[in-house]
Amino acid sequence: MLKTITKVGNSQGLILDAALMDLTGLRVGDQVDVSVAPGGTIIVTPIRKGAPAEEVSATVRKTVKDYRRTLRKLA
Repeated sequence: MLKTITKVGNSQGLILDAALMDLTGLRVGDQVDVSVAPGGTIIVTPIRKGAPAEEVSATVRKTVKDYRRTLRKLA
């Protein structure tokens, strides 16, 4: 996908069109990490928050309960 760097005030920027936003799952206001690889490649990585610890624990408990018999056979 070809993009052109444009002037934005005293800075420069890239416009991310709707198709690119949809493909990446990004929304206005999301944070991204921008890094530069050797050779000058710019890498933009979305910052995604993990699930809350309570939600993870609840999912693990439910999974263990639902698959108790299978898990015992594996032990």
